[in-house]
Amino acid sequence: MAKILALDTSTDACSVALSLDGEIHEDFRVIPRQHTKELLPMIDALLKASSITVNDLDAIAFGRGPGSFAGIRIATGVAQGLAFGAGIALLPVSTLAALALAQHRKGYPQVVSVLDARMNEVYWGAYQEVDGLPQLIGDERVDAPANVCLPHAKSLADASSWLGAGSGWCYKEDMSSELTDAVTQIEKDVYPSAADMVRIAVADWKQGKAVAPEEALPVYLRDDVAWKKKDQQ
Repeated sequence: MAKILALDTSTDACSVALSLDGEIHEDFRVIPRQHTKELLPMIDALLKASSITVNDLDAIAFGRGPGSFAGIRIATGVAQGLAFGAGIALLPVSTLAALALAQHRKGYPQVVSVLDARMNEVYWGAYQEVDGLPQLIGDERVDAPANVCLPHAKSLADASSWLGAGSGWCYKEDMSSELTDAVTQIEKDVYPSAADMVRIAVADWKQGKAVAPEEALPVYLRDDVAWKKKDQQ
């Protein structure tokens, strides 16, 4: 089995996880503004506890966004630095997909992941569980809360039963009644975790989705939208 380390600093939470011999070990902490100070010691402690080094890993996964600009840069930079030094590949993982997977594992097959993007906007994506993993329906987007919507697809298990996950649901009062009526439960105080990212990364590794460190890029979404608008002008 592949030995994969995952790390995430995309929100106020900072987490590292290791998939080793079919088991997942994680250190998860909610420590706003302490990611730069704590991330490397957390990685070091987790590897030492499992009696392995970075050079023993097959790949490193990281939360590639969307999320905090500074946080995503921290995770990307650390992952790239470790991977370059060890000569191993990287597996970028969506923070929104990680949020969805946490809820899939609790028995909710359809999840709308929404993260607070500040400036009265949210990052969001709709996911359906397929073979135990989150499958994105449509695109990940940055939008005003009023524009968050449910996908319309015949393959959905139950178009009237959705769970909402993530900090962006603090804007629920600004969302459409069509959306909020269909979302039967909301888990607002949850964060993307490295443990769920490493679960996704293990599947991505098996499918050959690992990339070279220089090809592993963060996903900001807001920058993408700004460039698209500039191109259109």
